[in-house]
Amino acid sequence: MSRFADVPDQYDPDEVEDRVFDYWDDVDAYEQTKQHRADGEDFFFVDGPPYTSGAAHMGTTWNKTLKDAYIRYHRMQGYDVTDRPGYDMHGLPIETKVEEELGFDSKKDIEEYGEQNFIEACKEFADRNLEGLQEDFQSFGVWMDWDNPYKTVDPSYMEAAWWAFDRVHERDLVERGQRSISQCPRCETAIANNEVEYDDVTDPSIYVAFDLDDREGSLVVWTTTPWTIPANQYVAVDEDGTYQKVRATKGDEEDVLYVAEECVEDVLTAGRYEDYEVEETFPGSHMLGWTYTPPLAEEVPANPTEADGTHEVYHGDWVEADRTGLVHSAPGHGEEDFERGQELGLPVFCPVGGDGVYTDEGGAYEGQFVRDANEDIIEDLAGKGSLLAEEEVTHSYGHCWRCDTGIIQIVTDQWFITITDVKDELLENMNESEWHPQWARDNRFRDFVEDAPDWNVSRQRYWGIPVPIWTPEDWDGDVDDVLVVGTREELAELADQDVDPETVDLHKDTVDDLTITRDGTTYTRVPDVFDVWLDSSVASWGTLDYPENEEDFEELWPADLIMEAHDQTRGWFWSQLGMGTAALGEVPYEEVLMHGYANMPDGRGMSKSKGITIEPNEVIEEYGADPMRLFLLSVSPQGQDMRFSWDETENMQRDLNILWNVFRFPRPYMAMDDFDANVPEPFGGDGAGVSVDDVALETVDQWLLSTLQRVKGDATEHWEAFEQHKALEEILEFVTGDLSRYYVQVVRERMWEEGDSESKTAAYATLQRALLEVTALLAPYAPLVTDELYQHLTDGDAYDTVHMCDWPEVRERYRQPALEDDVATLRDIEEAGSHARQQAGRKLRWPVTRIVVDADDDRVASAVRDHPSLLRDRLNARRIEVVDERATTGASSRSARAPT
Repeated sequence: MSRFADVPDQYDPDEVEDRVFDYWDDVDAYEQTKQHRADGEDFFFVDGPPYTSGAAHMGTTWNKTLKDAYIRYHRMQGYDVTDRPGYDMHGLPIETKVEEELGFDSKKDIEEYGEQNFIEACKEFADRNLEGLQEDFQSFGVWMDWDNPYKTVDPSYMEAAWWAFDRVHERDLVERGQRSISQCPRCETAIANNEVEYDDVTDPSIYVAFDLDDREGSLVVWTTTPWTIPANQYVAVDEDGTYQKVRATKGDEEDVLYVAEECVEDVLTAGRYEDYEVEETFPGSHMLGWTYTPPLAEEVPANPTEADGTHEVYHGDWVEADRTGLVHSAPGHGEEDFERGQELGLPVFCPVGGDGVYTDEGGAYEGQFVRDANEDIIEDLAGKGSLLAEEEVTHSYGHCWRCDTGIIQIVTDQWFITITDVKDELLENMNESEWHPQWARDNRFRDFVEDAPDWNVSRQRYWGIPVPIWTPEDWDGDVDDVLVVGTREELAELADQDVDPETVDLHKDTVDDLTITRDGTTYTRVPDVFDVWLDSSVASWGTLDYPENEEDFEELWPADLIMEAHDQTRGWFWSQLGMGTAALGEVPYEEVLMHGYANMPDGRGMSKSKGITIEPNEVIEEYGADPMRLFLLSVSPQGQDMRFSWDETENMQRDLNILWNVFRFPRPYMAMDDFDANVPEPFGGDGAGVSVDDVALETVDQWLLSTLQRVKGDATEHWEAFEQHKALEEILEFVTGDLSRYYVQVVRERMWEEGDSESKTAAYATLQRALLEVTALLAPYAPLVTDELYQHLTDGDAYDTVHMCDWPEVRERYRQPALEDDVATLRDIEEAGSHARQQAGRKLRWPVTRIVVDADDDRVASAVRDHPSLLRDRLNARRIEVVDERATTGASSRSARAPT
């Protein structure tokens, strides 16, 4: 590109982007830039891996744009930045998409299709979408190591997870046991609590009477899950609460009911009782130990009614005076029910399978899906006289994050990392990281970490990293007796079969067939795969191919910076802290930037499934990649959600066009005068040519350079504070206000001077320097258009790309704050003078004899006295008078009189 070649009249994003993308390929711009900083200080950035389950949406576009901008900024600061992109290619996000493509409804379809076939289909789907995502990200100018992404499906990465889990096991933090878990009955697997999404549903709302064994009356409980009543084991009360024995009548019917005092009126109204009498008031502790007969004992004979302690009243810390103040509790289902049941030594009875269907232990309800059984259960309760009232309630209910099926709570055997054993260590390590915004760590994240239960890391699925645990035949459940394999080399050494550690694929279809024999005992692998959050939890060392590559890990780990949206306080931010602490005793990241969600212009959350979305390619087609990036980077990245704005994106395109026009303005004059433009060494030049240090700068030139130093200093401070949006605001204001609306207007006539002119040359040099520095300042934001401008500004005789330039430094020798203040005053005066001209009906092209200004302080008078020609020329006046001094001096921005 020639610096003085013809430049299009208008900035056309499509044409610019096409030219620059081709140019980048021609000169290998990305590789050159990386190599240029290869000797710089290391900066270890870790990319949070998106799922390869679809195209880039506006949220991932904002996220990747932020990452790209900060990587570019740090490179310009001289750092050798690790920029390996990552992709989460396992788990339900992939499996459910593949099931949709194959027309599957359940795991049974997968089993019929064949596990190996299904795994291959998932791999093909994930690879295909990875290619599409990489193309999406590159379409808006993101530079990362696209040829070498880390992929959670690669054996080296899977080994990183095995190695970490082995370390956790060595610390005695791996446990197998029963827990109440959130189960997706369609996917037939446990899912993490942070993967549960909530929607409003309408459910039965029933009041049920549990008849007491050794006294008159019934305990009244309330539930929206009638299907859990067959598994009832105890009733919980608040031992410090107040309860009442109530004799209630309805026609000839009389019932004795036990209810919390605050709930009596509501319960009896729901039961349509006509009258009642309170016979006794007492604390909840009075009821402890009372026994009752579960109402569905005949229908569900497997319920262990004869077991010690079952079907009694116990205290529950979670019980409130709500609905009835007595809580039906089934340790085989609810989390609180289970934990309290474990404390009490009660049996865990769960007559529901992983598919949400009653097993043979479900008795009369065997073979029914639990929610479908609600109707029969309610009918049976009514037939026994135990149904006090039946209503409906619309409430928030958990659904599977991938298939939108309503979850169920059941107790199953799972593998856990007992992070509750290292809770203090987690909190201590959390404090070693710095967050932006800091409140996200100190409030939201801390609360989540403090309340986090043990981590259920096992999933009953197919497409994931297999849990590397081999158990002995006739295993009794003792974790001390299992073998945990940490590396491919170790697997090759232990396996009974031949295994090549260099080529082995660690997925289920391979490792499930491998056995290990030790001391005459054969070990087989457990069938589960890891929770997909465990995959991404090891990204900070998986990015470095550790443990295979030890050198990079020793030099770079932990990560200097990670950034994701605020939902990752319960996701990736948390899983990394959990695994880093459990495996290595450290937090795996030092700094966190947490941004918000990308929303629609009206504030609604974007959702592809609901058709509520703005696609990145739509925006690029309408306004271009650089304007889209500018808008996304103009929004605060610290915790706040972003509302996409078409108007603001259009404004960004307009601002780039203003920059384009400022750039175009001096080109023909420079060409005619054969101006030898200077490109300083930090910008890739040799320092030859006419520099701003070689000319007699005029006042406005000095002012522009001084203002530019302030903008550079402020911009750098904003970037360092992770407030790039504030830096962008200042840079664009400099371009559109200081450069375009003022400086170019002031120096325009200097360009028209005939022959050699010191004044003209000074203006050329000033504009050249300002445009070079602005181009560099905007490079992280708008990498495409800035590279085209840079090639013109340097005549292709510098770096091959602007992204190799150093970040512009503040040159204190150019700073003149007093001059900046003076020119700000003069610009205010100019505005007031223009207004006075309008009032007098005198257009600017008509000269006036004088403009009289009532100066309201010495600063105003001094500004004009020191720089009379600036104001006189701008207002086209022969003289400007200050009322008080009657001298050819200053003016006020607010009180200029009409010209004469």
